[in-house]
Amino acid sequence: MARILSGIQPTGTTHLGNYLGALRHWVDQQDEFDSFFSIVDLHAITVHQDPKDLREAVTHLAAMLFAVGIDPQRATVFLQSHVPGHAQLAWIMECTASFGELSRMTQFKEKSTKTEFISAGLFNYPALMAADILLYQAERVPVGDDQKQHLELARTLATRFNTRFGEVFTVPEPQIPKVGARIMDLQVPTQKMSKSSSQDSGIIYLLDPPELIKKKISRAVTDSANDLRYVPDDPLRAGLRNLLELGSSLLGASPEEVASRHSSYGALKVALSEIVIEAVTPIQQLYREYTDDRGELLRILGEGAERANAVARATIERAHAALGFLT
Repeated sequence: MARILSGIQPTGTTHLGNYLGALRHWVDQQDEFDSFFSIVDLHAITVHQDPKDLREAVTHLAAMLFAVGIDPQRATVFLQSHVPGHAQLAWIMECTASFGELSRMTQFKEKSTKTEFISAGLFNYPALMAADILLYQAERVPVGDDQKQHLELARTLATRFNTRFGEVFTVPEPQIPKVGARIMDLQVPTQKMSKSSSQDSGIIYLLDPPELIKKKISRAVTDSANDLRYVPDDPLRAGLRNLLELGSSLLGASPEEVASRHSSYGALKVALSEIVIEAVTPIQQLYREYTDDRGELLRILGEGAERANAVARATIERAHAALGFLT
């Protein structure tokens, strides 16, 4: 199987949009590819982090990845900081990239305007991301619009290094992610459901209790038309459209079919609440099992790190030999 690598930052609490938009497809990906899933905690410290909050966020995300169905026997799941090769190869990539290339990264320009202290790590972030990918000789990398520029840089650096020093790195190909459900904020249905939202009432977290899920969905914005019909392009019906697409994603039915099953907005919301609760309940149960036994969670992550380190060390040895380092 082709090797594929995906990374995810430990920020905030996982919500339904994360699950339906990406994580559910990572679960399917395990059977299609030799999958490496990295929790990129080194990337997290490019901006200020409270150590306690970072530990909790990493623990939450690791437990959630396993709870949604990622199997540590079928995929390699590990913490970036547990594999020293990431930092080792990042330095080599920094020395392979030019200052101009890093200066042109649009994400740096955007993020650097949001903080008073601009770390060198934030500037060098794309070099570390290139190392993340090239370290595992990944052939495919799922990439959204916001990361296309970084992946293109990784391809450039791999090709440049190979040309200068001999064939060491696999030049990765972009993998177009499977189209996941784009779940919108329940209160602002023109905006994507996001951890950065100003109000939690528009976000369904995977750990929300049943009564809170019912409350959030019952108060979800719809419209005053009272015509329960799926209208894809009408901005005035964005709230109803969002609810129908949510039901469509969870049921595997078309939005039109979901609409036809209900006679009123109220009935739709009640049914959606039951569907969402049914979907998240087993995830919550598994999540609690992993977080209740931190030792077992760390053991599983340790096994993933061992597998990741074995691949990473081989790549580092090849890169060092090509550069002329004594080995």
